[in-house]
Amino acid sequence: MLKRLKGGHVVDPANGIDEIRDLFIEDGRIVAAPAEPDSADETVDCSGMIVMAGAIDIHSHIAGGHVNTARLLLPEWHRAFSARPGETALSKIGWTTDETGCRYAEMGFTTVVEPAMGPQSALHAHLELADIPIIDKATLVVLGNDDLLMSMIRDGESDEAIADYVAWTVDASKALGVKCINAGGSAAFKENVRSYAFDSVVPDYGVSSRQIVKTLQKAVGDLGIPHPLHVHCNNLGVPGKSAEAAEATIKAAEGSPLHLAHIQFYGYGTEGRRAFSSRGQELAALVNRNKEVTVDIGQVMFGQTVTISSDEMRQFAGRAQASPGKSIVMDGEANGGGVVPMDYKEKSFFNAVQWAIGLELFLLIEDPSRVFFTTDHPNGAPFTTYPDIFALLMDRDVRARWIEALPKGVSRWTSLAEIDREYTLNEIATMTRAAPARLLGTSDRGHLGVGATADVSVYRSGDDKAKMFAAAAYLFKDGVKVVENGVVVAKPYGRALTLKTQSDAKMNARLDTYFDDAYGLKSSWFRVEGQALRRETPFREVPCL
Repeated sequence: MLKRLKGGHVVDPANGIDEIRDLFIEDGRIVAAPAEPDSADETVDCSGMIVMAGAIDIHSHIAGGHVNTARLLLPEWHRAFSARPGETALSKIGWTTDETGCRYAEMGFTTVVEPAMGPQSALHAHLELADIPIIDKATLVVLGNDDLLMSMIRDGESDEAIADYVAWTVDASKALGVKCINAGGSAAFKENVRSYAFDSVVPDYGVSSRQIVKTLQKAVGDLGIPHPLHVHCNNLGVPGKSAEAAEATIKAAEGSPLHLAHIQFYGYGTEGRRAFSSRGQELAALVNRNKEVTVDIGQVMFGQTVTISSDEMRQFAGRAQASPGKSIVMDGEANGGGVVPMDYKEKSFFNAVQWAIGLELFLLIEDPSRVFFTTDHPNGAPFTTYPDIFALLMDRDVRARWIEALPKGVSRWTSLAEIDREYTLNEIATMTRAAPARLLGTSDRGHLGVGATADVSVYRSGDDKAKMFAAAAYLFKDGVKVVENGVVVAKPYGRALTLKTQSDAKMNARLDTYFDDAYGLKSSWFRVEGQALRRETPFREVPCL
């Protein structure tokens, strides 16, 4: 069945298109215009509307143990819901998997990456992701605090052996890439270390955070994993030390691709009587100079949220700031983690400076293909705040009204009020479509060229960008209309995007022995198998480079 989206303003920076034209969909793909456009079986009038590829979120915590721990810690935030149908694999608790998919779809998003999956709990994460309707999903598997990796680095094992271990982990967990969270920090925390920097050494292992990051960066590159190593730096949120950690990590990229997560939390200086100020200008300049580095922001927005992280050192330190006053910090194999509720207040000087730093970074990093649109959901804010962030980036007058409501000292310690830049629709499409697809290696999406997956967002054009991006006029997922006038009208299930990495048979045998000694279980227990997910086609494989 040939479907025609007629007369929309197509914004597709990956293909250099920014004009009014028709778009054609058939069998779940974008196809070339037929000789007779009126021959289409169905025509959707998109006159006066903006047409983009489906949006991609590269960093949003939507599944796994910490997410569910947050739901259990804060039941008062969640409304009642109906009983789950018997054919689905997981129970509904809190902000449900169903609601996650629907809310993303209503805003025109079609692909979301869960960026912190522990390899030992990969099956649970994939079960939950499989339960999320509409959107395609992917995961980044966490390494960098695990005994085997640090032992291999300490013992001087070869790059090839370490790459084999990384390859096995990515393949077994059905991940799309590798995440490193405060490399060595959780292992050091277990030895009562409470402050840990890029060149600090993990007790008992004698390896530094720098060694771990560089080793994983090389392994990811050698394996041809498209997404660069995804790094959560040391000393997140510590004024002065956080900026130093980000600077050291960026400089350590040394010409090879590296991605830094939620860098807003590393833009904190110590100037002023409150010893809290922005170093956003310096951090943005550093990113601009180091072209091999990409970043996502982790924008703070005002209101109640909850911070969830596998950085147990940071969450342990932050528990005193919990609002409401309860938290959970847990130890675990490799990374532990914590759940700390947070209420970001507009009238708080500190929270307002955090808000301003994120926007500074968005606006001062020059290349929209190297800065990615995230709130580190739910850490900086729920992903449902995205429409307001689009408006803040695209309209300096909107920013001015928000700044006017902040404590007066904020403008002194940030540069946000001085920045005139306004993002264009083309830049928004680059940051949320074309660039994420390229970063993840998913060449079938993020654009509207012939052969692309027919993930298409259509918005009603208007001056109020928050209103425009909050409710898609239409969303097509694999060519199927799933949203109309901001309301979900169909709930197909997307797939998990995975890599097929190859490891040497000797590593497979070694891991069988290692897991048997460490856990009393064979390594096969840690492999995610498609039949466990109870979906006809649970995975879509992405090729390595």
